[in-house]
Amino acid sequence: NRTTVVEFVLLGLANSRQMEITLFLFLAIAYFLILLGNLSVISITLVNNFLQTPMYYFLRNFALLEITFTSTFMPSTLYSLLTERKTISLPGCFLQMMFFYYLGTCTLFHMAVMSLDRYVAICHPLHYTTIMNNRFCLQLILSCWAVSFLLMFPPTFMTVQLPFCGPNVMNHFYCDTSLLLQLSCTDTGFIEELMFVILIIILPGTLIVTAVSYGCIIVTILHIPSSAGRRTAFSTCSAHLIVVMVFYSTCIYRYIRPAQRGGQDSDKVLSLFFSVLTQMLNPYIYSLRNKQVKQALKESI
Repeated sequence: NRTTVVEFVLLGLANSRQMEITLFLFLAIAYFLILLGNLSVISITLVNNFLQTPMYYFLRNFALLEITFTSTFMPSTLYSLLTERKTISLPGCFLQMMFFYYLGTCTLFHMAVMSLDRYVAICHPLHYTTIMNNRFCLQLILSCWAVSFLLMFPPTFMTVQLPFCGPNVMNHFYCDTSLLLQLSCTDTGFIEELMFVILIIILPGTLIVTAVSYGCIIVTILHIPSSAGRRTAFSTCSAHLIVVMVFYSTCIYRYIRPAQRGGQDSDKVLSLFFSVLTQMLNPYIYSLRNKQVKQALKESI
């Protein structure tokens, strides 16, 4: 005598129609900038011979990852804001959840790999081409995708197997695992504990790698005799660190804490920060402000 849920209701980002239109315009512009910036990075690093280095190889893959990550939820969010349609089918919700967490985990590993690449380039420049050869770079990229899949597949698969009898309302703009588990009509304690352990491994683990890499880079920069060289290096590192801090701080506060029953509006704001704002800034911070990329873009134009 229980009904089976066939769709979920996502309450979205706003309660009034005027606010929905405003958010639609903001997110549409943000999504356009994300696509434009990352597609520019991909195309320019593919066609320009001077950008065929390990750093731009990682940046190209990172740009592709950002496009796919934001595309897991942004089109449906924009459609919901424009048409006021709040529902998503059960399979669609599971697919969105699976790709969101899988690609989000890949993003964290890619950021750690890029910080390692910069560490080798700045702290061990004479050995850079030997260490970061084509084979090793490919192995690092494939490892990011493979490890992310191995970590996220078990809890995702177990979540998909859960029964959902109602209610079916989530206070979010995409299918979030923690809220999805709350809607199941069976005990989800083991999945929640497994997800927490995995997030503890992923978030602080990749953050430590990134922080140690940039720490070593900063120490090396302090030994640069030229003040102009130090300023340029610090400018680049500080921009990277700001993006990393915003991304990790919002992710850690959002996920490494007990989930609030029913979801909170503050969770949606935090999710916007790490899933939209940082994705919009990354192409400029990591690539488009680089002198080599600027020159390559001018030549292409």
